[in-house]
Amino acid sequence: MNSKSPEQSLTTMNELVLPNDTNPLNNLMGGRLLHWMDIAAAISAQKHCNRVVVTASVDNVSFQHPIKLGDVVTLTAKVTRAFHTSVEVRLVVWAENIPSGEKIKSNEAYYTFVALDEQGKKVEVPAVNPETEKERELFDGALLRRQLRLILGGKMSTDEATELKALFSAAKQ
Repeated sequence: MNSKSPEQSLTTMNELVLPNDTNPLNNLMGGRLLHWMDIAAAISAQKHCNRVVVTASVDNVSFQHPIKLGDVVTLTAKVTRAFHTSVEVRLVVWAENIPSGEKIKSNEAYYTFVALDEQGKKVEVPAVNPETEKERELFDGALLRRQLRLILGGKMSTDEATELKALFSAAKQ
């Protein structure tokens, strides 16, 4: 199967925070942001896989800064690594107040998607070919993040997580 550059999966999505998207403090509701993040990440994964994908997991999402009513939210998603039937997608969320010109990074997260065929069966996905230093860094870190996700999800024992164990062993020395 051919490999693809992470740039080929790049997805940028913009949303305007409207009153129906906010809580009583006029901040964007977290659930609405997670919904937008899932859409942007799924588009990125589908671009990479050329398949329908389903969300398999979402890593820790921390809300660093509130996003206000009237802000423009820019979500950027890009596949960092492909495994056999799944891909990891990194999302970065920015909030921009157009009148003031203030732009802040609000969130960052990793989503995992599984590619499916027409019968809903898992299918192999193209490999990722990282081209820049940052892409290689994200690519290498994806294996560690995957092992951690699998351990926390009860799908891998700590003994099987060889790269993750090596990282902790190196830190002890």
